Amino acid sequence: MVGKRVVKVQPVTTPQVKSLLEALGEENLDQYQRRSLDYAAKFSKLDAESAEKLLKELKAEAMLEEEEAVQIVNCMPESIEELRVFLAGGRKIIETIKLESILSLLNRHRKELRLEEKSY
Repeated sequence: MVGKRVVKVQPVTTPQVKSLLEALGEENLDQYQRRSLDYAAKFSKLDAESAEKLLKELKAEAMLEEEEAVQIVNCMPESIEELRVFLAGGRKIIETIKLESILSLLNRHRKELRLEEKSY
């Protein structure tokens, strides 16, 4: 048996998982990858490109850690209370103004998504 080693651990969003698995082609996926693709297709709230853009903005503008930003993109919380759940790690207190700016970013991406859907 050839040993495997982890070269890099990279958190990815659900839309990115969907895109990666679709790129492999469904006929090339094993049962677990197919289940993962099914889950990603059902629960992705953005497309992979929008998710990547939002992830970068959350890390740059809101100064969130990668893991926090990924979870926020995956769930797209709609209120400050919901957003606090993802940032309540106990290490730091997040000011309401920062939470409002994060929510504003999320709302802007939601609005862009709705506009794209209407154009179809």
